[in-house]
Amino acid sequence: MKSTLYRDIKRAYLFSSALAIFGLSGVMHTVHAQDDYPNRAVRIVVPFSLGGGGDAVVRYMSDKLAERLKQQIIVENKPGASGFIGAQIVATAAPDGYTLLMGFDGSIVVAPNMLNAPFNPITDFAPVTKLNDATIILVANPSVPVKNISDIVALAKSKPEGLQFSSSGPGTTPHLAGELLALRTGMKLSHIPYKGGGQAVTDAVAGHFPIFFTVVPTVASYIKQGRLNAIAVAGDKRSPAWPDIPTIAELGVPDFNVSSWYGILAPAKTPKVIIDRLQRDIAAVLAIPEIRDRYLNNAFDPIASTPEAFAAQIKTDYARWGQVVKDANVKP
Repeated sequence: MKSTLYRDIKRAYLFSSALAIFGLSGVMHTVHAQDDYPNRAVRIVVPFSLGGGGDAVVRYMSDKLAERLKQQIIVENKPGASGFIGAQIVATAAPDGYTLLMGFDGSIVVAPNMLNAPFNPITDFAPVTKLNDATIILVANPSVPVKNISDIVALAKSKPEGLQFSSSGPGTTPHLAGELLALRTGMKLSHIPYKGGGQAVTDAVAGHFPIFFTVVPTVASYIKQGRLNAIAVAGDKRSPAWPDIPTIAELGVPDFNVSSWYGILAPAKTPKVIIDRLQRDIAAVLAIPEIRDRYLNNAFDPIASTPEAFAAQIKTDYARWGQVVKDANVKP
């Protein structure tokens, strides 16, 4: 009986030792993988089409970031569903730092308050850093006889169907800017959503709709060429890059303030050591004078926030836009 008991104890000891060794090797493998990060290409998913503001924000800094990471940066456009398609790809990706999201406040904190998002914006992502704040602008096709907000309101009220306006997608910040403008002025605006700013601006230049809300870089070249007319910016102050363009508040709509941001997010549970490495390298890239000037010249204010500060802003903005959607009774 003693020999049987001895054998059972020995088996249990050997089994527990094997488990301990296996667990330790797994931990060591994870630690090694984090220390070795990155050892292959890093993919940044842009949830909007090529040529839009979000696409530009990533491409401005991707080459310099690749130099710091010593790995290729692959920028992959996955437009559709107000940015949900691209965001869902990242939310369900392996939390290893090799699949990142170019997050846009419209798809992360605005649209989920209006639409059935396939992800939770608070729990399904690990914020890395906010890249920048962005100026939203209202432009008009030159064929439309408007020069200011009063002209737009008068034109809309002269038509039984009102006016159409477009944005990069339903539930985006530019969409909400249009809805708020209609609410504050009493005019009727009908929203035409797109899968991204690139195609929307092409149709705006072609005259398929009269007015368009977007971020400045999407339309900057067309404004300079006279192919679109800048009416006003939607923030609480004029853009340093475009100081001659008034704010919507200056044109008679008090306390009108809608701005936007872009940032980098990883899947939830991505190791903190990887998050911190990415944040440090991105912050270093944004501090390069050449890159900083590129952002500023296109009405992007470069900001390299900490992961904690970015996470706090996401929570605050999600609650804020939820209240705006409710107060304005914005429907999908």
